[in-house]
Formats: sequence, C-alpha cells, structure tokens
Amino acid sequence: MKTNTPPPRGVTITVATLNLLNDLTYWDRRGSLIVDELRRLNPDLIALQEVVFPQNTAQWINDRLEGYTLFIGPKTGRRGAREGLAVLSRLPVLDQEVRPLGHQGRVALRVAAQAAGRVLHFASAHLHWNPFSDLARASQTRLLAEWLPQPGIVCGDFNAEPHYRSIREFNRRFQSAHQRVHGREPDYTFPTRLFRGPAPKDAARRAALRLAGWAGKGRNVTWHGVLDYIFVDEHVKVQDCQLAFHAPAGGDARLYPSDHLGLFARLRVTDGTPVADG
Repeated sequence: MKTNTPPPRGVTITVATLNLLNDLTYWDRRGSLIVDELRRLNPDLIALQEVVFPQNTAQWINDRLEGYTLFIGPKTGRRGAREGLAVLSRLPVLDQEVRPLGHQGRVALRVAAQAAGRVLHFASAHLHWNPFSDLARASQTRLLAEWLPQPGIVCGDFNAEPHYRSIREFNRRFQSAHQRVHGREPDYTFPTRLFRGPAPKDAARRAALRLAGWAGKGRNVTWHGVLDYIFVDEHVKVQDCQLAFHAPAGGDARLYPSDHLGLFARLRVTDGTPVADG
C-alpha cells in the first residue's frame, strides 16, 4: 500500500565533546581511555578543549584514530603556545575559522563541514573562567551567537551552570541537546573523581571544591555542576544525547578520562524550515 508520508528531512550526524584537562599527569593512561571511548562512539565530529601545546594532545588522539582530519585553534597571545581547542572531523570540511573571544585569550574554533550535500557549522568553545562573575562569559556567548551561521552546533566547556545569565542569553538562539532530550541537564559534568597526583596544588584544588560545596550547598560536600554542553540551533533536531567519557578505568576507580565528563549526541541537520523535537 502506498502512502504519502514524506521522507525524513535532513541528514543525521553524531558529535562528541570533551575537555581534555591541561594537566598531563597520567596522560598516557587517560589518553588511552579517551581514544577507547571515541572508538566506541565513532562520532562524525569531535570538539576538544584544553588541548596542551607543544605536546598537542589532540594530535596524540588523532594519530590513534582512523579517518579524521584535525583542526587546531590556539588561544590568543602567549597563551596560544600552551593551550587551545581542536575539532576532529571525518566529514569533508570546506572552511575553518578561529574567533577570538577576549578575556583570558579565549577563542572558538569553527569548521564548515559537508554532510550529504548540506553544510553545517560546528564549533568548539571554552569560555572565561571566573567563579565570581559571569559578565565576561555573557559577552562571549553573545559573540558566539552572532558569529556562528545556521545550521549551527556549539560544543564545549562554558564554565557556567544552566541558570547563569550567559547560558540564559545563549538559549535565545541555541538550546542544550541534553535538555531537549531529557527535559533537564545531567546531574553534573564537573568534576569527576579523577586523582591528579599527590602534588600540593591538587590538594588545594580538592579543598577549594569542598569549600565551594559548603558555601553553595550548606554542607561539607565537594561542589559539582554542569559546565559542559552540546548546543544546537533551530535547524538541528536532537535525536539523542547522553553523557560520555564517564566511566573510570577498570580496576582503578580514581582514573577517569578527564576531570570533566563529556557528551555525545545524534543530531539531524536541515537547511530549510526549522525543526521541532519530539
């Protein structure tokens, strides 16, 4: 029996994002966990933050995968010699651009990728870190929203929880893929239980997180929150979105791929009428 049901519009792609952590302690072991997870997920596009130079941890990952092309976006100024962003794509890329965002040398890295004849714009971003003020991040999210063409996907560590002004304003154009699928964000994306060694700076970091938990929640617990997102615009339908890079190494409950959890999403991209989820 013939029907008049139109074929599904758009093309389906998969994307993943992860803040790698700019501390190379245990990198060989952590890096192997990251590569294993990426092989399992097999995403079309990968956004990475806190890529360390000159070692180039993104290149280390790319060398152990097959079929990807690597694009790098260093921070501006002297910080660019030490850290930046990366995108790995197994889709053809027509163009790339690095957009300075100001404040701490932050940038966003965008690639224009082609899938089934459609062009989509995929960006990796890592925004200003300041636990006491959201003003710089709000300026950066405005720049991102103005800069990225449609259809657009932005992944990364925004250093801001969902209720922050920077995220609320960004939601005027982009929405969280996890929120669209589940009606809420994950319980947290930072920090994991990763042990970063006995160095004094790590002990100080753990103490600061416990202090933040006490101040913010009224009890002596380690602070945790949602800082990492996959954002999509109105021309992208979210089919699925889940946490990724969230399992510790077998036999070592303190070894995680990073101090951040990552995200993985299956998306359908159109180049016409905006789509609705559901």
